[in-house]
Amino acid sequence: MQTGLWLRIKEEMAIWRVGALPGIAVIGLAIIVRLTGAMQSLEWLAFDSFLRLRPQESIDERIVILGINEDDIRTRKNHPIDSPISDRDLAQLLLKLQTYKPRVIGLDIYRDLPVEPGHAELLATFKNLKNLIAIEKVLPDEVAPPPALSVQQVGFADQITDSDGKLRRSLLGTPTRKGYKLSLSIRLTELYLAHEGMSLENGISDRAAMRFADTELPRFLPNSGGYVRTDAGGVQVLLNFRSGKQRFRTISLNDLTSNKFNPDWIRDRIVIIGMTAPSRKDFITTSAIESIKPATGRVYGVEIQAHAVSQIISAALDSRPLLRTWDDKWEYLWIFTWGFFGIVSARFTKSPLENFVVVGIASFSLVAFSYLLLTWGWWVPVIPPLLILALNGIELTALYQYDQALRSRIKARQAIIERTFETIHNGPLQNLAKVLKLVRDHDSSTNELLPELEKELEKLNHELRGIYEFLQREPPTQDTSLYLGKSLVLNLQDPLHEILYQVYSYTLEREFPCFKTIRVKIRTFEPIDERRLNIEQKRSLCRFLEEALCNVGKHATGVTRLEVTCSSSEGWYTLSIVDDGLGVSSSREGRGTQQFRNLARQFKGKFRRVPLSPKGTLCELSWPIAKFWLRY
Repeated sequence: MQTGLWLRIKEEMAIWRVGALPGIAVIGLAIIVRLTGAMQSLEWLAFDSFLRLRPQESIDERIVILGINEDDIRTRKNHPIDSPISDRDLAQLLLKLQTYKPRVIGLDIYRDLPVEPGHAELLATFKNLKNLIAIEKVLPDEVAPPPALSVQQVGFADQITDSDGKLRRSLLGTPTRKGYKLSLSIRLTELYLAHEGMSLENGISDRAAMRFADTELPRFLPNSGGYVRTDAGGVQVLLNFRSGKQRFRTISLNDLTSNKFNPDWIRDRIVIIGMTAPSRKDFITTSAIESIKPATGRVYGVEIQAHAVSQIISAALDSRPLLRTWDDKWEYLWIFTWGFFGIVSARFTKSPLENFVVVGIASFSLVAFSYLLLTWGWWVPVIPPLLILALNGIELTALYQYDQALRSRIKARQAIIERTFETIHNGPLQNLAKVLKLVRDHDSSTNELLPELEKELEKLNHELRGIYEFLQREPPTQDTSLYLGKSLVLNLQDPLHEILYQVYSYTLEREFPCFKTIRVKIRTFEPIDERRLNIEQKRSLCRFLEEALCNVGKHATGVTRLEVTCSSSEGWYTLSIVDDGLGVSSSREGRGTQQFRNLARQFKGKFRRVPLSPKGTLCELSWPIAKFWLRY
């Protein structure tokens, strides 16, 4: 049993090597391609698609966008052509806004140069507003902040886009030649959360990261998520855009001046002032959220600032997830696992269609699970494992199918050889053995021996030609017939007890010397349950009976009684041949005995050939009834 198990293990290992080595090579190649950055754009595309498909979130009422739109610009005639709003109008806007007691005001409009009229008024307003944060530009070209504001009241508005021109990251802090600078979003968040008892600190698990109380902002690294060797200078985080069509409440400048809004919208909120006029082209390109009209694929810069602030405040106060990524080793383990699943599915599916269905379900599960992880704040690779799963799952199927077909052909060829040999062994070779025995044992002269030899050789010739004609008429690949000789062909689809009786009858008619002395013949062939027997197994049982009877005819000297039974008892089927002849005294096992033992192992049964006292031989094959499940 252990030998058979070990052989099956070795065979399975040989089969696995056929697909495992190419499959692992595909995984390795895909990982190398990913390391070169060739899959980066596809991974960004999947990332943006997942963010855009997330369930709609409610409006973040803590942030209000005060957008200066085209109507606001047209109704103000006293500003320069190159500026949307004069310093006087801006000062009046800030003073009126302050009357509604916002917690923080963010000015996302550059004011490094005077925009007359009203510059002096604006400077005075800046000095009086302690909750105002204005912007500057630090990378790569600089734009100075507004005068009269302290360093703590200035944040940079710079954004870092990827090579495809789209925004996915938020720059929170960066070193410059004038010292370390913080972004507008961090300055606004810091001032807002200070009222909640939270201050900006260094991270705990990552000292280079930023933290508000227990909320540590996961720092973007060069190989985070789908990125490969990306510039991660300063402190950057992945931007977890707020989903939905209405992300923030927006009011216009005219709404403010004409009081067409609810004052509660502004009180104790963050108000970010910026341009929402398409003519000013203050856009950022992104595919992660629904774009504005008519600027397809773009979002106003002031809204980007609102998203950057909202994700930090929502994480600190609402436990909304920030976007994180796995370490490289876990990402590549994830990729390898899905690629290996492709190898497994190709190995165990039985047909290309079945494999296509399995790979399709697995691919859908991979995408769905990756999407679910992103909604929980984890960005995992999608494109590399999906590509490897499809390649290994579908391409290796053809390789496995070819290997299985090749093995099946080899196995079928071996089975043909075995069946042909059995036909020859139980027919012509038995006659040949009789001829050889006749030559060895004959004491008469050659003239007396030759006629008998000629007769036997003629029978041998007839047997060989009969086998050839049978093989010509019915190829060995067709397993429904059993050739016995003298053009006798049995249909193996008939009931087994009837076939065994025909084998019994035919074999005893053969001209073996020991058959001539038999006086008593007892035979019993009970019907048996054949539902678990296939054609090849029925053929083997017939050959077993034929071979055992031939041995009686050749070697059971002085036999007078022969009993052949096929019956069931105590959960076992038994095919038994008992004679009372002298039998063979040699202890050496012939090919027939070896075949009988192999047959017993295949049937998960038992074989024995033992001498009886005072004379005779028992040849018996038994196999279990309930446990018989073997298939050839």
